[in-house]
This record gives sequence, structure tokens and C-alpha cells, in this order.
Amino acid sequence: MTGQKRRAPRGRPTMMAVAAAAGVSQATVSLVLSNSKGAKLTDETRRRVLQAAQDLGYKFVRRGTRVDASGQGTIIFMADEISTDPWMSLAFDGARDKALEMGINVLLGVSHGDPDVETNILAGFDKAPVLGVVYGTILARQVQVAPAFANRRLVLLNCYDEGRVHHSVLPGDVLGGRAATDHLLKAGRRRIGFINGQQGVDAARDRLKGYRQALASNDIPFDPALVKPGNWEPSAGYEMTHELMAMSDPPDAIFCANDMMALGCYDALRELGKNVPGDVAVIGFDDRDVAQYMHPPLSSLVLPLYEMGRVAVELILDDAGGLHSSATGIKVECKLVERASTRTEQAAVPEPLAS
Repeated sequence: MTGQKRRAPRGRPTMMAVAAAAGVSQATVSLVLSNSKGAKLTDETRRRVLQAAQDLGYKFVRRGTRVDASGQGTIIFMADEISTDPWMSLAFDGARDKALEMGINVLLGVSHGDPDVETNILAGFDKAPVLGVVYGTILARQVQVAPAFANRRLVLLNCYDEGRVHHSVLPGDVLGGRAATDHLLKAGRRRIGFINGQQGVDAARDRLKGYRQALASNDIPFDPALVKPGNWEPSAGYEMTHELMAMSDPPDAIFCANDMMALGCYDALRELGKNVPGDVAVIGFDDRDVAQYMHPPLSSLVLPLYEMGRVAVELILDDAGGLHSSATGIKVECKLVERASTRTEQAAVPEPLAS
């Protein structure tokens, strides 16, 4: 009923209950209640979380009162790759920054996905105090947890195990795909092409799912002819944009499942003499550094690896404090960054693509 406070459930209220009441993720609740300085959250989001926590009687216990960092040693951050893409470096930065706030060090190891290397890295800490392990992968995917991780606190970052036995922290790709498509619809676009990523990859599946959800929510029929397969590379964006624009009824907007394919999309539209966003609005995903320097600057969804790294360390600290009785799966919001490539005010005098 309107104006009535939410009732706290029986027993001790949980962070999950606060998240559900506030309509946000558990990660957002954690960031708000821990007063994280690096969290980019609106005042309204903070207000909703604080109000929900108050209504439910949830008490956030700060780390320092639960975990004595002295003598706890380190957190190991193990990545399958670190140099081919920026994602694991960003995640490591987030994990390290959060841990350092608590006086805990984080050590980085790169395994290239080799179980023997993972075993050797962990073996080096057999006699050392280790608070927990964060295991991250560049591509969001299912992993098989090696036996070497047994009996260690483990958080899977950008990946998950088949039985969901371990904590996992993943990007909210479905909601991100939906937000990107909703943004184009709110800009007045009604025929939206979608250039997807590599088939079989979780991010490609989930971003397409979000695209379809947004269309359905706005009573726009799904047209499979508007969905083109890609491979995350500029070449796919270029080729698939040409295919989309060759249709008898071409799209007035294109959602590229990552920013690299948006680069190729821009090249194709330039060749065709099309303006962005006047003729065709374009949005990407990942918000790589290049997005802000494209002409016009590219709207995109942030791939929140830095925040995910912080949340992974939060989970390890929660476990060390005895808060979790079962595995937690957290999806971290992919925030929309609006730039000139989708702005409706650009339609009257479109910014030309650089020649």
C-alpha cells in the first residue's frame, strides 16, 4: 500500500532483501552501505538503498569490525589472461584498491587457463596465510574449477562454475543489452539493427536477450533479419553494417555488441554517405577508451570490471566474517554512457563522420 513501510522478513534481514526492496543489485547495496568512494551512483539510488535498509532493519557491519586483517596475509588474484584485453587489469585494480582499504595486499598471477600453472601458483602459498582467491577470465564463461582451489575461499570473476558452488561476480549483460536498446527507442528509433558478438559466448547470448526484451517491452516485433552475426572485431562491424544498410527497409539505428565492431560500423556508414546520428544512430558496448574519441563520440555501456573486482574482494571479506552460508551470484550493472552518436538533438544538424 502507498506510504506504508516495507515489512522486514522474519529472521535476520539480508543484503539480498535490501537489494530486492530497493530494486537494485546486491553489489549496489554493498557499495552504498560501505560508502565506497569510487562508486558512480545517483543520489536517488543511494536514497532508495538507505531507505530500504532502514525499513528492513538491516545493519551493515563494516569490515574492520569483522575481519582482523593483521596476520591474514594476502588475496591472490589469478587471471587466465592479462595482456590481450584491458578487462582483467581493470578488475585487478578494483580488487587491489578495495583490499588496500582494509590493509590487505593482493598478488597477481596469470595462468593462461592452464590447470598445472594454477596448481603451481597456489602451491607457492601452501604455508603462507591467504585470505582467499579471486579467479578471473577475460571472456565471461563457465569454468571448471581445478582441484588446487579446494579448501580455499574462492570468488569467480567474469565466470561461473556449472553447479554454482562458488561465489561469482558477472556483468549484467542482459540488462545492459536492454538498456542500450531502450536508449535507442527513447531517441525515437524504431528499426534497430543488432550486430552480435561471437556465437557461443555468454556476453553475445545475453546482450541479444536484452535487445529482444527491450523490443518486446515496447511492442516492437522481433525481426531476425535485423540481427547479424559478428566476431567482436571491426571487420565484422563493417561487413554486417553493409548487409544491414542494403536491406529494402534498412535500420535507423545499429546496436553493436562491442565498441570494436562499432568502429567498423562507422567505416561502413561513412562509405555509404550516412550521418551519425542523423541517418543512423549507433551504440556500442564495453565503453573502451576509444569510444570517447570516435567521430562523433560513441554512446556505450560500461563493462564494469573495476567494480566487479571490488565486489569480489567484498565477498571474500564477507566469507571471512562468516556472513555467507551459500554461494552468491552477483550481476554488476553496466551503466549507459550517452554521447553524440545517439543524441536526439543531433538529428537536426547531424555531426558528419570524419573523412
